[in-house]
Amino acid sequence: MKPYRFRLATLLKIRESTRDERRRHLLEAQQAHDTLQARLGEIDDQLREARRLASDSLSGGPVNVDRLLDDGRYELVMLAEQAMIRQQSKTVAEEVERRRQTLVAADREVRVLEKLRETQQERHNVEARRREQQVIDEAATLGYVPREGSL
Repeated sequence: MKPYRFRLATLLKIRESTRDERRRHLLEAQQAHDTLQARLGEIDDQLREARRLASDSLSGGPVNVDRLLDDGRYELVMLAEQAMIRQQSKTVAEEVERRRQTLVAADREVRVLEKLRETQQERHNVEARRREQQVIDEAATLGYVPREGSL
């Protein structure tokens, strides 16, 4: 009997390639989201430090108005950047989820084909064993010679 050959092997390879590509796209989106989250953390740290420095400058001696105005402008710039990054982060998070869903669908398609291949392989093996047993039974039947007086 011929060895088993999965007729949809090419389709399975295409689906696996698609799944791997979608996995890469998801990873890229997750990395972009992580980068934005890291930048948000940096901005929070910078704002905290700027507020601490502004608070320290008010606590003693004469007040430098120019310095206070600069600190205020810096804080406004940081807050604007923070708001922009939060919006981008939200958009990227939605994209991550969309890509995750497409990866799940692609993975499901691959698993369906793999299951089909396994089922067909098992059927092929069962049929091969059945035919083998049939040949053995036939050989045993043909090789049987009754003894005298056994009938």
